[in-house]
Amino acid sequence: MTAVLALLPLGAVVGLMLGLKWRAGSAGLAGLVVAVGLAWTVFGLGQGQAAPFGPAGMSGGALLEAGFTSLSILWIIFPALVLHELQSRSGALLVLREAVGRISPDPRTQVVLIAWFFGLFMEGAAGFGVPVALTAPLLAGLGFPPVRAVVLALLGHAAGVSFGALGTPILAQAELMGASALAIGQETALLNLALGWFLLAALIWLAGERPPTVRDGLMGIAAAVCFYLPFLALALWVGPELPTAGGALIGGGLFALFSARRRRPEARGRLDLQGRSVVRALLPYGVIVLLVLATRLIGPLAQTLQGLAITWSLGEVFGGRLSPLYHPGGVLAAGLVLGGIAQGRNWGDFAEAAAAAVARLGPVALALFVMLALSRIMVHSGMIAALAGAAAGSAGIWPLLAPSIGALGAFVTGSATASNILLTPFQTATAEALDLPQTRMAAAQGVGAGVGNIISPHNIIAGAATVGLKGEEGAVLRQTAGICLFYLAAAGVLAFLLT
Repeated sequence: MTAVLALLPLGAVVGLMLGLKWRAGSAGLAGLVVAVGLAWTVFGLGQGQAAPFGPAGMSGGALLEAGFTSLSILWIIFPALVLHELQSRSGALLVLREAVGRISPDPRTQVVLIAWFFGLFMEGAAGFGVPVALTAPLLAGLGFPPVRAVVLALLGHAAGVSFGALGTPILAQAELMGASALAIGQETALLNLALGWFLLAALIWLAGERPPTVRDGLMGIAAAVCFYLPFLALALWVGPELPTAGGALIGGGLFALFSARRRRPEARGRLDLQGRSVVRALLPYGVIVLLVLATRLIGPLAQTLQGLAITWSLGEVFGGRLSPLYHPGGVLAAGLVLGGIAQGRNWGDFAEAAAAAVARLGPVALALFVMLALSRIMVHSGMIAALAGAAAGSAGIWPLLAPSIGALGAFVTGSATASNILLTPFQTATAEALDLPQTRMAAAQGVGAGVGNIISPHNIIAGAATVGLKGEEGAVLRQTAGICLFYLAAAGVLAFLLT
């Protein structure tokens, strides 16, 4: 009964967004009210070990955490919005759209290049919302409707989320378990290899107005092979840090050459036209990529930037930490400024773009805060633990459910890393009690957490903000929910068969 009650806040959010088409902020507020009521009356928030704070103090601390996390997410969204405004006003997006069209005029091929390869690269290099924030506006610039652009951006990067930014979700699991990150990454890669084709197939299906042709299917197979061969090699023999970024970088280059060579010779000859304009339009993205790699791979630089942190705490229960220069938002901001200057933009251009971005942030900030407040209340009150505990009673069918637990954590927190930190100890304890392989169950948790990002309200809100969607987050969720459920079911069946 306790688990059923713990599910009510999430059920309210999903039901209101999908069924009644409420906006994310309104649905989140309703779920938050339900969560606070249950936390105070049923789950004893503020009692026991945290009793000195009391119910009101615990709720206030959860709201502080939500506010701090909201700012960290907005620190990604804001520079992404400014970059989009700057690129749009300067005509750079039009140049890039024409350049992608010269590689291939086919919308599905264009989506694979941007949402799959570019999105996966940015996921592997930066993660934490950057891929969707960058690819959704590019897809909208190609002419895709805003809702579809966000859906495609979410699906395109999802196959790499379980590895996240330079392996962060798996490295967190390894630290919690005291296990080999390489071993966890190998198991995770094999599950992704078996299942990730479905995400690419869904991406290709939704990218066109008509059903895919045999030619589209062959193109999809080529894209999958180009990505997954280096992805698997890096995961099996190198470690969890580089499979997504390396697979996308190597595979994307091969796929671009493959797509260009499929065109007629006279069409291929036009690919070099306006090369300088294309390079100029790509400058901010190129600078962002270089900064991401530098801040992640150069040890002394990474340590210095991580050390410049804003921290706060309330007792031993609440707290937060943000390294603004190491954070993806800081990298985006630096890339935006340096790339814009290299393009010849002046400070007036930056100011106009920033003002336009600020005008779009208000509703986004409110919706993010409400959803994150709901998340923190559920975590601190024990609702998430109650849901996970109920799942432990599944005994022999636990592998079927393990990926869905990971997705639940991502739905609530908006992060595969946070889901893994929150739920990996529970997953491994359950695996030990049921005599199941702990590494495989950790991998199932990570794969579920990765695909759970496509239904997380936080990610949907952030993606919608970059293309100007207001109040249509439910339309995005309706398209991603079915895909996510099918993927989780397939992942559960595969984990069950393997164990």
